Amino acid sequence: MKVLKKITNFVSKYMAIIVIAVAALALFAPGTVSFIKTKYVNTLLGIVMFGMGLTLKPGDFKVVFSRPKDVIIGCLAQFTIMPLLAWLLTIVFQLPAELAIGVILVGTCPGGTSSNVMTYLSKGDVALSVGMTAVSTILAPFLTPLLTYVFAGEKVDVQILAMFLSIIKVVILPIVGGFLINHFFKKFTESVVEILPLISTTAIVAIVAAVVSANSAKIMTSGLLIVAVVILHNVCGYSLGYLIGKLLKLDTTKCRAISIEVGMQNSGLATSLAAAHFAQYPLATIPGAVFSVWHNISGAVLANFYAKSADKKEEKAA
Repeated sequence: MKVLKKITNFVSKYMAIIVIAVAALALFAPGTVSFIKTKYVNTLLGIVMFGMGLTLKPGDFKVVFSRPKDVIIGCLAQFTIMPLLAWLLTIVFQLPAELAIGVILVGTCPGGTSSNVMTYLSKGDVALSVGMTAVSTILAPFLTPLLTYVFAGEKVDVQILAMFLSIIKVVILPIVGGFLINHFFKKFTESVVEILPLISTTAIVAIVAAVVSANSAKIMTSGLLIVAVVILHNVCGYSLGYLIGKLLKLDTTKCRAISIEVGMQNSGLATSLAAAHFAQYPLATIPGAVFSVWHNISGAVLANFYAKSADKKEEKAA
């Protein structure tokens, strides 16, 4: 177990670099990771969501009832800023339907599973971040299919009910299962919780490897365009999330949490939904995979920037 903990610490510290390295390997030498098939994406995402459920406790939902205003502001920002940005970017860059649906799926998904860690590193409001992730994930079966239909319904056929059932199966049920095991078998979860980042990171890396290797040739022809759109989507999400918090006169720790929560998406879910419901558009899985790589890099950089800003303010106050 000590060896596993050391490996977990290493993986957690260098997660962004590991994801980039595997993505590059899958892109330039797809045969090396082609054994990881896209059909495994749903199972891999379920593992990530189960791990998230194992870390949740009833107390994590306390913020929803003690500070409903903060959570409502955050979730409204989540499900308005990112879908609208995604839609606008598809228009500005005149993306073909198969790329547009992938970008819109990223925008309509709930907050990312890494956002809580990044908020902690940024010295932001972790309780608010956890509450937002939990609530946006619970709302996802309803809002993600509906918003996808609103913003992409003219481009592609969006099956709302089928998407709803997919999110229940791949996201909600694993999270509920993990939550119940954590609640009734605390000793078990306490013994494995420290290696959960290793399991989750492995699953995320495998998702990226599967999608990138399966579409490496197509990425090589339109990769720069996808990367540009993903970076703009993510960075604008961070900026507008923070700005909304400031405009509503929330304190800086809350602004940091909302900024990171809004900008970091559950891109694994976007990839899963694209593979399951838009298989006729192979490139639809790519924006989610690229976002998975990029937001771990940008999230770490932003968290470091916010933390340094917090340190400077504390020094001035002292």
